[in-house]
Amino acid sequence: MKITRWTGLMVCFLGFSIQAMGQASSSQYLPGIKQELLKEWPKNRSINLVFHGHSVPAGYFKTPVVNTLGAYPFQVLKSLKEQYPLAVINVINTSVGGENAEKGAERFEKEVLTHRPDLIFIDYVLNDRGLGLERAKVAWEKMIQMAQSKGIKVILLSASPDQRVDILDTKSVLDQHGQQVQELARIHQVGFVDSYELFRTQVKAGTPISEWMSQVNHPNEKGHALIATEIMRYFK
Repeated sequence: MKITRWTGLMVCFLGFSIQAMGQASSSQYLPGIKQELLKEWPKNRSINLVFHGHSVPAGYFKTPVVNTLGAYPFQVLKSLKEQYPLAVINVINTSVGGENAEKGAERFEKEVLTHRPDLIFIDYVLNDRGLGLERAKVAWEKMIQMAQSKGIKVILLSASPDQRVDILDTKSVLDQHGQQVQELARIHQVGFVDSYELFRTQVKAGTPISEWMSQVNHPNEKGHALIATEIMRYFK
């Protein structure tokens, strides 16, 4: 079959459109923020990163110990400062231990958007099991849409592990919620970090899940580093 130049252009255009409708590319999602991080004084400004979620981003390790500097939000800050030494970066943690996405959505405007973030990370999958998929979806979409209405970039995260759930079971409730969050990232064209898959890959490679955990449902510092390293792909 002969393909005309016009047909070829249409195919390219359609291919681009389909790609554009997908989940945000880690290499292309934050060009404006990365440019701001490179600016020198006096042309630079403070960059505000807000981490919103439950006990894991809040820094709970072995309850009630909160290891703030070992948790992934501050591991990300450390890596960012190594990569962007001239930048002024604020990490603001609005996470609350034990909270689910509905509670997070209720306080999103007053406790998250009030910080005028450049970028918001949302991490609630681990605690959303009690809500069920439909209620969780409504809450996640509410937060995404509120952020996007203000022109704020968003990166969603799937769950970190719970050792009571077989991480190799791809049909578990944690996987179902993670897949839903990934689909929301695709629909709304925001970033997505598949934390759960990072840990699953390590287990498949032969490292027991216990080596990445401080207690049954909280990663240790090494586990948090897995998540932080994946987040940093958005800043390369």
